[in-house]
Amino acid sequence: MSLNQLIENCKSNDTKAQGELYKLYSSKLFSICLKYSRNYAEAEDNLQDAFLTIFDKIEQYKHKGSFEGWIKRITVNTVMQRYRKEKVFDIVNENIAEEVVVDIDEESISMDFLLKSIQELPDRYRLVFNLYVLDGYSHKEIANLLNINIGTSKSNLARARQQLKETVENYKANNSLQSL
Repeated sequence: MSLNQLIENCKSNDTKAQGELYKLYSSKLFSICLKYSRNYAEAEDNLQDAFLTIFDKIEQYKHKGSFEGWIKRITVNTVMQRYRKEKVFDIVNENIAEEVVVDIDEESISMDFLLKSIQELPDRYRLVFNLYVLDGYSHKEIANLLNINIGTSKSNLARARQQLKETVENYKANNSLQSL
């Protein structure tokens, strides 16, 4: 069955088609959910909520543009909606002029450690960091998406980078001490 036919069947509330669509995209959407969630269980909940929203809004998809892009956007918006409700953002009106650079030596820092460190950031920092650094959103787009001001987005990004820098430096210091 073609993707277009699968989408049309989902629009008719065909549960078999919904199951097929879930199988087709769940792993890609789960990785998005995991990136923005505090842990694995929360990512599973976010994925479930995202698919409920996708199936609820699938009638709005008009086969213009990428379907995968459309469901990814819904997934990100669904996860962000959860955090908007939880009020995880501090409203900040400061401008952070200095950009923090995190020095990552690929030989001493594993990708798993780095991803775990990002996931352990406070919600407000993790969400802005992922949206800006990993997904390429602008501060204006992040502010609109999270219902915060641009200064808050910039401040939370700078603080996320600073916290990651400290985590990486501590990790490197501990590992160099152990190798002596």
